Amino acid sequence: MVTAVAGTVLIAVGAFWLSFTALADLARRSGIGAGQAWAWPVIVDGLIVVATVAVVALAGHRAAWYPWVLLAGGAFISVTANALHAVVAADADVPGVLAACVAAVPPLVLLASTHLTVVLVRSQHIIPAAELAPEPVEPAAAEEAAESEALEPAGRRGIAARLRQEGWSNKRIARHLGVAPSTVGRWFPRPALAVSGASALQETAEELSE
Repeated sequence: MVTAVAGTVLIAVGAFWLSFTALADLARRSGIGAGQAWAWPVIVDGLIVVATVAVVALAGHRAAWYPWVLLAGGAFISVTANALHAVVAADADVPGVLAACVAAVPPLVLLASTHLTVVLVRSQHIIPAAELAPEPVEPAAAEEAAESEALEPAGRRGIAARLRQEGWSNKRIARHLGVAPSTVGRWFPRPALAVSGASALQETAEELSE
């Protein structure tokens, strides 16, 4: 990643310098003073860099159309100006079309390398969805955790014992503590002959009513 970013930055700097010198010379030839000609390529090619960063940053947003327009406009102006400068400054024995094509390469490379650099840097801050997803809990581990929690005397089992003494049913205790009714049943196994018929009928009636 470091090598890729360093390479794209180096290419972008070289493309910017070639485009800068050509646009600055074109600005001087067009009547802009020598002390101010440097600002024109900075404005044109700088717009390409800023718009490229904005396009990547606003990807998926409704406002992304505006930096796209600026990016297209800046790229068109830079490519056209570089091609015109090549036609004006080229030697007589060089075809104008060839000179224009060669001069159009630096701004296009600047556009591509800047976009690639931003994408590479931004990809380092994106966390894969697999890392964000919680790790699956094995059924055996979940059952062991529930059993260990049930064996804690000061935990839910103690509260369940107190509620049981107050006459709460297993289903009502389970709903109150957020556990399964079968868990409460394991906490308080009901002897087959220890519960009288009246109390068993009363608890059954309470569970059905709940």
